[in-house]
Amino acid sequence: MFEPFHDRHDAGKILAKRLLQTHGNLSDALILGLPRGGVVVAYEVANALSAELDVFVVRKLGTPLQPELAMGAIAEDGMLLLNDAVVRYLSIPQETIEETAKKELIELHRREKLYRNSRPAPIIANRTVIVVDDGLATGASMKVAVRALKRKNPSKLIVAAPVGAPSSCIDMQDEADEVICLKTPENFMAVGSWFEEFEQTSDEEVKILLQSSYEHRKKAA
Repeated sequence: MFEPFHDRHDAGKILAKRLLQTHGNLSDALILGLPRGGVVVAYEVANALSAELDVFVVRKLGTPLQPELAMGAIAEDGMLLLNDAVVRYLSIPQETIEETAKKELIELHRREKLYRNSRPAPIIANRTVIVVDDGLATGASMKVAVRALKRKNPSKLIVAAPVGAPSSCIDMQDEADEVICLKTPENFMAVGSWFEEFEQTSDEEVKILLQSSYEHRKKAA
């Protein structure tokens, strides 16, 4: 029986220990958090590894009548990944998909600008990139992020999450060079079920964590 993490900060520290055990020095790696909750986990990972932290924004595409049900996801560069089974089952027309994607891309770019706060985008090419989320449920957001990041030619792409549905963690092995899921409970249910505290992360918290990490590295340089 898997014990839940206390909160995202706790999960990030434990995830960092696993990365240090399996890889050793990763101070040259780039840690990318998927907002919002993934940034909190990624912040602790970056701190423990003395690595650069940044954000990679993706947005879920909700279905028209059930916004919480994902029909796909979209990444910063406009890469779109659809859940074909959901689209077929609900008979969602192409024009609805395109309208939703356009709206979410606008919101995505708004958040990217907000979170980065005039800081330059990080260099991806020829670097070890570790993409972190607070959990993998369907894995759609992580999958579209990884596919978009591959276009930027990292030397190695690692997916890391404290918890995930077994099928999602297995599926991600076909997408990334390496996948680390600390816990893969059969009775997964939802990401939040595996945290004692799982309050929604705010945009302001994401901004503060990213800025804090940036300033810390700047002083240490």
